[in-house]
Amino acid sequence: MKTETFILICDLKDTEEAKLGYDECHKAVAPEIIESIREAGVLQMTIYRWENRLTMILVADEDFSFEKKAKMDLANPHVQEWEKFLSNYQTNLPGTPENWRWAPMDKVFDFHA
Repeated sequence: MKTETFILICDLKDTEEAKLGYDECHKAVAPEIIESIREAGVLQMTIYRWENRLTMILVADEDFSFEKKAKMDLANPHVQEWEKFLSNYQTNLPGTPENWRWAPMDKVFDFHA
């Protein structure tokens, strides 16, 4: 199976409450959210945090697209509720449109031994 890896970034509000709250709510993500991620074609999703900057590593199957995932998310009330809840902690990245939280990064270097 062919896969593709995407790296995305997001900023949290620069408060201890946002950092701790975001970490805490990801300790037990609802099964409906996990299933929506899986159904979109995501095989692995890992989120790292440094201060208020988040980095997501997303590995997806060859049928995955952000457009498809966005449509699926809009049609899923559980995901909409989850996203609304997370907006209490997240903020826009500088220079992005309103309500733009996760932004894909461009690869600038790739070393293989």
